Amino acid sequence: MTLWLAIPLALLLLVIVVLLVIFTSYIHFHLRVCRLGKDDRIELDLKALFGLVKFHYELPKLVFQGMEQGIKVKLEESGIAPIRKDQDKDEQIDKESVTRWLKNIRKAIKATHGLNKWLKDTLSHVEITKLDWSTDFSLGDAAYTATAAGACWGLKWTLAGWISRYVRLKKSPRMFVAPVFSDEISFATEAVCVGKLSMGHAVYSGLRLLRRASKVQGGLRYWKELLSRNPAVSPQKEAD
Repeated sequence: MTLWLAIPLALLLLVIVVLLVIFTSYIHFHLRVCRLGKDDRIELDLKALFGLVKFHYELPKLVFQGMEQGIKVKLEESGIAPIRKDQDKDEQIDKESVTRWLKNIRKAIKATHGLNKWLKDTLSHVEITKLDWSTDFSLGDAAYTATAAGACWGLKWTLAGWISRYVRLKKSPRMFVAPVFSDEISFATEAVCVGKLSMGHAVYSGLRLLRRASKVQGGLRYWKELLSRNPAVSPQKEAD
């Protein structure tokens, strides 16, 4: 009897230890946004469970095709996970898609009780360990370039102050502006953001989101449709 009792207790203890290790781990992210001349690149790396789960998203191409057609985006996805398939796809960002995204955001707010409060609370647990942003540019005129450099400094630090209101900055941001006094117009910028979020709080936030959505009639069903990229009519409108 002692042996039969010890085995399930040992398994239970093992499960508890594994859960503690998982919930005390972190989700790490590394975001890089770069533009050099006509070349654009956005990269996002996600790592969780001590590197057992990895995802890499990359936008190596953004092509502006005019006001009507918008921007053509090439997205590359890769990673390491229990169920994962690398894929590349092209998407079109135009006026219609932006309008659809804004409509989905409004629907998500209606489908979730206190979504703004939930979002602010979740972001307050995000720790930013690195925030660097460098910009080199020339407007073709020394006076205009110098004036724009001062405005660029002000804009960057204003954005940094706004970000610090919502997330935890563990280190001071590093902002660089290098005016290039040349007769030719040029622009190059690179921003790097590195941070992490506790896995335990990520799970807790997910459960809280489910609870808040369940308080709205049809909220859970709408979120399921939204995450499957096939959003339906707002739950409150359906209730009416």
